[in-house]
Amino acid sequence: MTLRPLLSTLLLLSVVATEQAYAQNGGPERRRRHYDSNARPYYRGPVRLTLGLGAAFYNGDITGSLGDQFVGPSASLGLLYKFRPHWLVGGEATYFQLGAKDHFPERNLAFRGRNGAGVVFLRWEPFHDEVAYADPRGPAALVKPYLKAGGGFLLYNPEAYMGTERPSNGTNFLAPERLDYPALTVVAPVGVGVTLRLTRKLNASIEGTYYFTATDQLDDVSPASGRAISDRNRNDGYGLAEIKLEYAPWRR
Repeated sequence: MTLRPLLSTLLLLSVVATEQAYAQNGGPERRRRHYDSNARPYYRGPVRLTLGLGAAFYNGDITGSLGDQFVGPSASLGLLYKFRPHWLVGGEATYFQLGAKDHFPERNLAFRGRNGAGVVFLRWEPFHDEVAYADPRGPAALVKPYLKAGGGFLLYNPEAYMGTERPSNGTNFLAPERLDYPALTVVAPVGVGVTLRLTRKLNASIEGTYYFTATDQLDDVSPASGRAISDRNRNDGYGLAEIKLEYAPWRR
């Protein structure tokens, strides 16, 4: 499965990163000040590179119960950029694996899905942090909660099978519901997290995000093939719980 169509969400932010690196290393915009609604000056940036590792959870036709999950790994790479106090814009590419067994034992279905997503988002930090300003009047905040929301694309590639265990090399997968897997759909992430300041350049975050999707076939189980309950008319979704490092290489 190629993630090249999804990585385009990071290209624009990579340009921002390059310009920010130039500005913070002697460019003419290095000391440009901006002002908030209280006329306090602040600098935009810095650009932060993010790396996340965690777990992926599924919610759909097969189950919504945590006890039925085959929890899969997730890994993400991204960029963050502060454009004013309390507000950051970001982009992220994520690879993750989903899986679950059926909450209806008589149906005896299960699935495994290997997926990639590319999203852009806004992040809001409600608490005050003096380090965001050009004229700090106090110490930097050590702990900052945040909310995030955005949109993007998901490339999903599910495989359904009969059973109650994780698939093995000998698993016989069912015929796919559609012939164009890996398929593309849109996603809308909504999340919450807490950032811990470790050093001037390095932060760590704990984050949980739920992704609403525009497909009912994230698990290859839907009314289209008769595998799913016919009266269920909701799209599938998934959640990611990750620990992330946020590094600002060009910050002085």
